[in-house]
Amino acid sequence: MPKSALFFLLLSLPAFSHALTNPRDHPPSPFNRRSSRNVPSQGFYDPTDNGGSFLTKVNGTSPPGLHEPINAIILGTSDDTVLVDQQIDGGLRNYFVSFGFSGECLGQHEGNDQGADLGDGNGTKNETGVIRWNYGDPTVGTCQETIQGGNHFRYWVQDGSQANSGAIFLAVSYELPAKLQHDIIFQGYNLGRDWLVGNATAQSQIVPTTNLTNTTTFSGQTSANGYVYQTDVSYASGFLVNGSEGINHFLSVGANGTNAVDGLVALLNVKVLTKPSGATSSSASHGPRPLEWPLSITLLIGVFAAISTMATFS
Repeated sequence: MPKSALFFLLLSLPAFSHALTNPRDHPPSPFNRRSSRNVPSQGFYDPTDNGGSFLTKVNGTSPPGLHEPINAIILGTSDDTVLVDQQIDGGLRNYFVSFGFSGECLGQHEGNDQGADLGDGNGTKNETGVIRWNYGDPTVGTCQETIQGGNHFRYWVQDGSQANSGAIFLAVSYELPAKLQHDIIFQGYNLGRDWLVGNATAQSQIVPTTNLTNTTTFSGQTSANGYVYQTDVSYASGFLVNGSEGINHFLSVGANGTNAVDGLVALLNVKVLTKPSGATSSSASHGPRPLEWPLSITLLIGVFAAISTMATFS
């Protein structure tokens, strides 16, 4: 472990016990709203139909008013078990662990909150939480992601009185290390989305981002704590604009004529195939470690670094 990572962990230890029992990223589950869900056939309501957007609101950008794409959705047609935001009983957090993601380092929030209006009557609300690649350790592995960078996402629940689908909207991206200000890598919104899809469907090969269309599908199974999940993914167009205008980190994410956002949204329908007998453990006992594909693609980081340097001095 790098000395900087060890130092960070030592500084964080006083908050460890509190984080395990009362972490910022485990909010109460809105059971009352779940019971009154009304899910359309496509599994979510289009936010833009009621004044919402598939773009987040990011404070403090330069220039001001930039956004990040909401580029994946866990559909409201998924099993109710998965749509409950909890670690136990096979809930949403356990599903995330099944493909290599966990809550923030020791429950401590890093970075600024982003807002999203899902067109459900709740207006713009802050992210429910930030979930990070855990590098094979669901307990403290996200501390490594915070320092070293990697795949991560923010999420919001569409549960307002005007559009209560229960769908989970994700803004996924792949970030550089903290020492590089967590900037987003070249094509990091599209690649982050697709690497998440690849892990959630247990693909053995990298999802080919440049070849994806609105007819592309993937399916596969993952497991954690005795729960086995089936994830079926389809890609949809027409919700996000294919472009770079107004997108945060546009100088680094899109370059040389390549758009920062390809306009596709990954739609994940998740079913629980197997449940353990009476198990509610929040400890990790998942199957084979998901692939951190970008670790083998160092060229991308090199390309980004070069682009970032040129942007700095331009």
